[in-house]
Amino acid sequence: MAMELSDILETSRDLVRSKIRRAARWGRWLLAAIEHRLEKRRSRRTLCELTDDELCDVGLTRAEAKAEISKSWFWS
Repeated sequence: MAMELSDILETSRDLVRSKIRRAARWGRWLLAAIEHRLEKRRSRRTLCELTDDELCDVGLTRAEAKAEISKSWFWS
């Protein structure tokens, strides 16, 4: 059962397409993860700018806000 050249080329194309799709999925996941972490960073910066009354409205104390703001933007 020898494979024809066209079958071999088609199999190779399928492998390449599969690898490209996998790389694209990984790239989309990576971008989403970075965007999520940047959004957390933006949210914490906004939290820093709130007044005590605004913090009370969202149910936080100034100490809790400071603790949240001091967290790493990337790891937590």
